[in-house]
Amino acid sequence: MKRFRFLSILAIAMVTLPLMAQSEAGTILELGVEKKLSKKVSVGLDAEWRTRNDCKTTDRWSIGLGVDYKPIKNIKLAAGYILLNDHFREDISYHADGSYNNWRPSYWGIRHRIHASVTGNYKIAKFLNVSLRERWQYTYRPETTVDRWDFDNSWWEDKVREAKGKNQLRSRLQVEYDKKHASLTPYASIELYHSWAIEKIRYTVGTNIALSKQHTLSLFYRYQDMHNVAADVYDPDMHYIGVGYKFKF
Repeated sequence: MKRFRFLSILAIAMVTLPLMAQSEAGTILELGVEKKLSKKVSVGLDAEWRTRNDCKTTDRWSIGLGVDYKPIKNIKLAAGYILLNDHFREDISYHADGSYNNWRPSYWGIRHRIHASVTGNYKIAKFLNVSLRERWQYTYRPETTVDRWDFDNSWWEDKVREAKGKNQLRSRLQVEYDKKHASLTPYASIELYHSWAIEKIRYTVGTNIALSKQHTLSLFYRYQDMHNVAADVYDPDMHYIGVGYKFKF
């Protein structure tokens, strides 16, 4: 009971502190399949669908392929590729006097992401496990041409968004109730995205539910706290409710 109480206090602290910020709500649906090739190696296929705008607008869907390798008991190495199809938000620019300049409507666009990570875990109590994951990711957005409305001339024009690549490091600390054959595995985590400066912080609390040896359901709440966002860019903090399912064979 003390271990559950400690995890609950940590979860409440992580969630309630940032709730006062202005934000949007969304949902995350995850679907995964994992195949164990040996005691040390497994491969997986994962898909995700995400909404924003208080759950009214699709934000993204993605599909990814990854491989995990455990060289020793408490260390896991991973790498993978993810195809992202993003619904980029509309963008409005203004003149110095505050009048409208250009309007770019929202549009769909592809991005490509590769990633590699190392995770170490350690039991701090009989049924309590703490892990630290460091993940590097590189995301590439190809050049694309989109519509843009020019308010000064009252016409549509083509706007070329140049190709762009971005490196990020993601650092995640997670505490998890870890008891063999337990049907519920609650956890709490904090994850920092940084590229020379912190860009976002994710606070997550949830639980994995073992339906059987092969089927696992997950439920979680996530708060995404944005940092260092340009003043003329709308990229709000987010509250997410997530549901996931994984099949292992």
